[in-house]
Amino acid sequence: MSGEDAPAEQQNAVDQKQETKPAEEPKAEEPKTEPAPAAAEASPAATTEKVPEEDTFTYRALVLTGYGGYDKVKLQVKKGKPVLKAGEVLVRVKACGLNFADLMARQGLYDRLPSPPVTPGMECSGVVEAVGEEVTDRKVGDKVMALNRFGLWQEVAVVPATHTFLIPEGMSFEEAAALPVNYITAYMMLFDFGNLRPNQSVLVHAAAGGVGIAATQLCNTVKDVTVFGTASASKHETISQGGVTHPIDYRTKDYVEEVRKISPKGLDIILDPLGGSDTHKAYNLLKPMGKLITYGAANMLAGQKKNLIAVAKNWYHQFSIHTLSLIQGNKSVCGFHLGYLDGETELITQVMSTILDLYKQGKVKPHIDSTWHLEQVGDAMRKMQERNNIGKVILTTEPMPEEEKKEEPKKEDKKEDKKKDDKKKDDKKKDDGKKEEKKDDKKKEEPKKEEKKEEEKKEEPSKEEK
Repeated sequence: MSGEDAPAEQQNAVDQKQETKPAEEPKAEEPKTEPAPAAAEASPAATTEKVPEEDTFTYRALVLTGYGGYDKVKLQVKKGKPVLKAGEVLVRVKACGLNFADLMARQGLYDRLPSPPVTPGMECSGVVEAVGEEVTDRKVGDKVMALNRFGLWQEVAVVPATHTFLIPEGMSFEEAAALPVNYITAYMMLFDFGNLRPNQSVLVHAAAGGVGIAATQLCNTVKDVTVFGTASASKHETISQGGVTHPIDYRTKDYVEEVRKISPKGLDIILDPLGGSDTHKAYNLLKPMGKLITYGAANMLAGQKKNLIAVAKNWYHQFSIHTLSLIQGNKSVCGFHLGYLDGETELITQVMSTILDLYKQGKVKPHIDSTWHLEQVGDAMRKMQERNNIGKVILTTEPMPEEEKKEEPKKEDKKEDKKKDDKKKDDKKKDDGKKEEKKDDKKKEEPKKEEKKEEEKKEEPSKEEK
């Protein structure tokens, strides 16, 4: 999806930005019951000329202000109504999807996001609020999901009408925001590249993530497909219920060995979001006529800020192969990146149509892990980056209730207290360690003292002899 002009238009339309705190809601005015003369007593400002809506229009947006940790994504208020070009629609956003690419973008590791300051977000759902010229298949009031390169983590977004898809009856805004990126990615890898057929075997890494769950559900639409899924042990019950045949705890076991125990010849299809040395393992794990589809480099992400060692390690172990090896091995290697298919509107529309048909048939359904307010984007990113989610992490544009806002500082205080407690514990451990070292040194000195005393005793008789 190109989408380059639309979000850029929104960024340029911004005249002013206010940091973090959303604009306070104006107090509701009492219905006027006074006679006309009383109204005339109002201040002169009330009689001034009405300001155009374009100048008074404001909306909240998440903005990546620079590369780094979770605090680099800030909630700001933008002013000025976005201007629609021909073929575009204005969407009042209800929910947004959080993707692994957004985490990499925050660290400057995702090249499809323009340089900061910029609003991230590749998928959202909402209601069409305005349509531009030449738009014939969308109207004001349509509930849609949207896909774009960036610019969707905000309360209103401008996107080409061709990048929107009507939300089916019964689908929530949260489910709609969870569907485009994960399910298009999984579908095109399995069926366009993988040519998945009955009785085949598939390895799905991060099987409890958004793409992992989507891929598992899509595998289950084909008869007798065996799904191997990697995930931490605590997630095995959920992914097994979702259709993973053989869950593997990648933290405590070698997934290559575990696969070989069950399928000695290897696998038909491997979906690799990891990169680095894991891509080499994946290739060697393919059976003849097997297909490796690589679609990410998650191994580069270590910590909330860019880890140069992890990046360098990933590049050092980058997979490379000679065409003769491919020929002799009867294997294929494919690369998939949805962000570079932004111009393939017809292809994406066909895929979305198929996915939505599967949803209507009850064969696929996004699994929502959790929903967070825009104010909580840091916590949402942390949950996903620390691999604590099962399914999709969603951001909602609904303002955070005042009660929850008051709770946030308390949570922060608790975090700070925990950090202090942890520091105290670490300091105590260090002190205990030093004490132990001193004890050890003392113990070591004891024999030396004893030896000295023995030597002195031996010297005493010699002195007496003299």
